[in-house]
Amino acid sequence: MDNIEPGQVVISKAGRDKGRKFIILKEIDKDYVYIVDGCLRKVEKPKKKKIKHLKIVNITSNTLRNKIETIGNVENFEIRNFLKSLEEKN
Repeated sequence: MDNIEPGQVVISKAGRDKGRKFIILKEIDKDYVYIVDGCLRKVEKPKKKKIKHLKIVNITSNTLRNKIETIGNVENFEIRNFLKSLEEKN
């Protein structure tokens, strides 16, 4: 699973958040990442999740990725708006 990067969309496959879409905030190590959705899981308190419990979606927000990598911070409303725009496309 070496194709994980900040700003990438994932779907939870296990746990009480199963089926929810999240954005990868940061890769911790080869097994874990921090994920956020801007609602239940805010940037201030991201969820630590095993990569094997996530379904990787081939969608990445370049805007969010650039903000995370350069500024080191992204706002919750930006994540919510991006995930909401994905829902509206489907």
